[in-house]
Amino acid sequence: MAGGSREEKLKRITESIRAFPDFPIKGILFRDICPILKDPKALAAVIDLFEEHVRQNHKDVEVIVGLDARGFLFGPLLAQRLGIGFALVRKKGKLPGPTVSVSYALEYGKAEVEIQEDAVAPGQKVLLIDDLLATGGTLNAACELMKKQQAVVIGCLVVVEMKDLNGADKLKPHTVFSLVQY
Repeated sequence: MAGGSREEKLKRITESIRAFPDFPIKGILFRDICPILKDPKALAAVIDLFEEHVRQNHKDVEVIVGLDARGFLFGPLLAQRLGIGFALVRKKGKLPGPTVSVSYALEYGKAEVEIQEDAVAPGQKVLLIDDLLATGGTLNAACELMKKQQAVVIGCLVVVEMKDLNGADKLKPHTVFSLVQY
């Protein structure tokens, strides 16, 4: 684990998140986590805090499942630290071999996510990880995908949670651990 207190790590992470008004459309305040990836100490702080949370609250986790695409940035690092596997949930059509998929509604249409059939086993305890929780649509679809695979979702991890959009409500009964809330 990198040096510094929990508060110092959270401060470094929060200071690394940029806000872009009216992106991708007018009226949206986009929270950009890319500066975290440029700063090795900020990135280490994210993984440290996720690792600390998982070791304290989810000792029985067997697989970290990352959501396309930014969940792929944090998930493998956390899985490696924990000494467990990592699996990918991708947009439909991006994975080779037999897959299982779930479609879900977006504010502006429909989307579909999938996982390779053998990525998680029935009964396996999984944690889902992504960069940001807004309305909860994608994370909820990933939870449904895990249910379809008979895996057990023991929680969700995100770097940023947009509290006013109530995405965590859509994920109940699953819990959400977020590092930064807006």
